[in-house]
Amino acid sequence: MTTLALNTPRDFELGDRNEYPMIAADKIFEGALIGVGIGTGHARPLTSVDLFGGIAEEEADNSAGAAAAINVRTRKKGAVLLPVSGAAITDFGKPVYATDDNAFSFVKTGGVFVGFVRRWVSSGYVIVEFDIDNFVDPHEGLVAESVAAAKTLDAQDTAKVFFVTADAGVITLPAVEGMKCRIVNAGPFGTVLVTVSPNVNDGIKGRDLSAVDDKDLLNTKATACRGDYVDIEYGDATGWAVTKMVGTWAKEA
Repeated sequence: MTTLALNTPRDFELGDRNEYPMIAADKIFEGALIGVGIGTGHARPLTSVDLFGGIAEEEADNSAGAAAAINVRTRKKGAVLLPVSGAAITDFGKPVYATDDNAFSFVKTGGVFVGFVRRWVSSGYVIVEFDIDNFVDPHEGLVAESVAAAKTLDAQDTAKVFFVTADAGVITLPAVEGMKCRIVNAGPFGTVLVTVSPNVNDGIKGRDLSAVDDKDLLNTKATACRGDYVDIEYGDATGWAVTKMVGTWAKEA
């Protein structure tokens, strides 16, 4: 039995602070995003292979120390002003990713999920709300790729999310086969037309979408928002099935 038989004071951590043991021979500056090594548990300036551990509240210099010689103090939740590439006034609520301790983007490729835009401040600057215990990447579990113009998919692209970053980006689907993927509009509001193009003998069917062979699915440019996406997967021998749509999508006339 381990039932207490006397008063036992505990060490409590309150509020939005946290501390991590640091990696050896490194320095973390105040305001840096913290990465926690998956295989080590040590904190360092964030890299794309780390878990997001919050934001450094003060400088921590372990340049001459061994691993875990000192801790870095962080904020694990809050709202912070960050420079996010291409941020516009229409980006409220969009997920934000970091590729290192001071580089931020709306594209998941090579990045770690940080939080969501709470408010636009000025061109390229937004308030980002973060909470490492409760916020989840909306594209969690999907391998991300960026598409600047066009891409033809194959079976190895299943379980991926494609961020289309340039206007008139075309995602061409293979002849229907057992795969699924997500296609995301990564452009600012009203700037990027995304086209999903099936094989000549396949259709795309879904909510209020009839399956007509060789007809594209379009994220209408005039109303396209950053973050609009479509989940598409193998339906049957006649074509593809849309399982989820965010934003305004329409079939080619």
